Amino acid sequence: MGLHIESRSSDSPYIERVWRSSSHDVARMTSIATPYHELVFWEHRGEVSVAVRGPERAASAAGVPEDATFFGITFSLGTSMPHLPGRLLVDGAVEIPGATRGSFWLKGSTWRMPGYDNAEEFVRRMVREAVLDRDPIVTAVLRGATPEVSERTVQRRFVTATGLTRGAVQRITRAREAALLIQDGTPVHEVIHRLGYFDQPHLARSLTRYVGRTATQLSTPAPDEPLSLLYKT
Repeated sequence: MGLHIESRSSDSPYIERVWRSSSHDVARMTSIATPYHELVFWEHRGEVSVAVRGPERAASAAGVPEDATFFGITFSLGTSMPHLPGRLLVDGAVEIPGATRGSFWLKGSTWRMPGYDNAEEFVRRMVREAVLDRDPIVTAVLRGATPEVSERTVQRRFVTATGLTRGAVQRITRAREAALLIQDGTPVHEVIHRLGYFDQPHLARSLTRYVGRTATQLSTPAPDEPLSLLYKT
């Protein structure tokens, strides 16, 4: 019972994660801060819905419909839909109307509903039809490269592609990594040292803001309010 989540990695450079879930006897969850855009499909009481979700700058409580099924494609950092600017999606979503179990409408075309096992094929079509784009400068910076552009240009490209500043992406990503380490039993002092937090209060503030949990709560999960997808890269 609760919120069952299954996910997998992908060999597509445009995809960070593919996931699916179902809900039973759970009313709400804690939605963890995320720097990613994603395309989400869900069905509840026979009604199919599709939405493009943007990054979330802080953890928040989110309602969970009873006996619903979900499927999502989380795009890699720097991947976005140019016709839906990232800054308009921050802490929000755009629902796509007229979805059925077989198809939905996206940027002037009819699209067959994708599934957990064929997300890559669906994304390849998105790229071919220029619905999906990937910023090479953002991608290079995330790999540790130093592009031959100014820091101001890098910041502008981050905001355009993700809706967030480079610093915000780094802080959210670090908090998510810290939560995973703590869940795996890594001592707090080691998490602080490994991820470069100043001290324990600094880590505590970061976890509370971005994950919605303290270190103690992460060590003893609450089944009545599960976390959204948190995974190892």
